[in-house]
Amino acid sequence: MADRAFDIRRMPGAVTLAVVCFVILYIPMVILVANSFNAGKVIGQWEGLSLRWYLAALQNEAFLAAAANSLVLATIAAFMATVLATMAALATTRSDGFRGKGAIHIVLNQPLMVPEIVLAIALLIILAQVKQATGYTGLGYLIAAHTTFCIPFAYMPIRARLEGMDMTLETAAADLYASRAYAFRRVTLPLLAPGILAGFMLAFVVSLDDVVISSFLKSPGQETLPTYLMGELRRNLSSEIYAISSLLLLISVLIVAGSWLATRQKT
Repeated sequence: MADRAFDIRRMPGAVTLAVVCFVILYIPMVILVANSFNAGKVIGQWEGLSLRWYLAALQNEAFLAAAANSLVLATIAAFMATVLATMAALATTRSDGFRGKGAIHIVLNQPLMVPEIVLAIALLIILAQVKQATGYTGLGYLIAAHTTFCIPFAYMPIRARLEGMDMTLETAAADLYASRAYAFRRVTLPLLAPGILAGFMLAFVVSLDDVVISSFLKSPGQETLPTYLMGELRRNLSSEIYAISSLLLLISVLIVAGSWLATRQKT
C-alpha cells in the first residue's frame, strides 16, 4: 500500500493546538472591538450598543492629526520602499549569478532579522547627527527610517512574483527586437503588477502600524497613530481608544486581505 501524503491535521493534538493558538490570538481582538461599541464610560461594564466612541474619535483633532501624519508617512515610505524593492528584485532575479548576490539578500532581509529596538537605536544615532548638522526637524527622518525597514516587506512578494513568472513572453519580446525598456514596460511590468501592489500594501501596513521606531525618531508635533495611542494608554484608557484601535485593525485587515488577493492572480 502506498504511503499516504503527510497531513499535519493527522498529527496528535495538532488541531487542538491550532484552535488554542487562534483563541489566544483573536479573542482579545474580539473583546477590543466589542468594547468599542459599549455605550458606557466604565471599562468592562456593558451598557448597551452605541457608536458614540467612533463619533467622538472622528471629532478628536489630536487623533485626526496623528492619523493624517500616519497616512502621509506610510504612503510615501511604502512607495519609496516598493520602488527600491522592485529594482532590487529585478537585479537579483533577472540577471545571471554574480559575486555578492547572497550578501545582497542578507542586506535586504537584515531589517527582518534585527530586533526592532536595535534598529531604532541605530537609526536614532545616525539621524540625530544629521539633524544636528543640518538643523532640519521635519518628517523626512521618519520617512527615511520607515522606508528602510519596509524594503524587505515589499521585496518578498515582488521577488516571489518574478520567480514565478514565465519568461517566455519576455524572451519572445527580445526575439522581436524589443528594447529592454520597451519589453519591461509592455511585458514584464504588467505581469509584475500584482506583486508590486502586494509589496506596496504590505509595506504600507507595516509602516502604518509601527510604534517602536516612530517613538524613537519622531520630533515634537509628529505624532503617528500608534504613538498617539501609546500616549493615550498611559494617560487614560477609554472606549474611544478601543474605537480608534478597531478602526486601525479594520484598515490593516483590509490591506493585508488586498495584498493576499493581489498575489493570488496567476501569471
